Amino acid sequence: MKILCFGDSNTYGYDPRSYFGGQYPAQHRWVDLLAQKMGCKVVNAGENGREIPMREGELQRFDLMLSNQKPLDMLLVMLGGNDLLQGNSVQAVAQRMEAFLTRIPLEKSQIVLIGPPRMKPGAWITDDRLLEDCVRLNAAYRTVAEKLGVRFVDATGWDIDVTYDGVHYSEKGHQTFAEQLFLSLSRSLEVNT
Repeated sequence: MKILCFGDSNTYGYDPRSYFGGQYPAQHRWVDLLAQKMGCKVVNAGENGREIPMREGELQRFDLMLSNQKPLDMLLVMLGGNDLLQGNSVQAVAQRMEAFLTRIPLEKSQIVLIGPPRMKPGAWITDDRLLEDCVRLNAAYRTVAEKLGVRFVDATGWDIDVTYDGVHYSEKGHQTFAEQLFLSLSRSLEVNT
């Protein structure tokens, strides 16, 4: 089995203690931890600052990356946090996600939309609106997933430990995320077999 994880800095494994966008070591990144738990190849396609692709160049880069990773069994998509941080409404972010997922040339059963875990108060999160929007975004993503027939994982209840900024997972947070995602995917795979 081969899984592609397409996301932002939390998928990339960004370590906020680094100055130039560095990563945590592999043993502390959820993508690598998930690969160990699932016993399969998991490709990290996370990128710091990534928002949901909308522009033609972004979409073409995604298409090329997806093509280069074939054959592929599962695509995990976890985006939207940066879109919220840039001031977009929950409705606008959900519409972007729907448009993005609609154009992905995979079987719907291969696509898993992950609703990002809650942000927490911190250096980057000083507005309660963002805390509430995280929860609302997951509800909107669930609706999008049901409409499109893709799988959905709601991570808002996972209590992911974050760093001082309120956004990026700590090493402990990556471990918890990997454990919870493994359980969710395992249940999902059992249902579909």
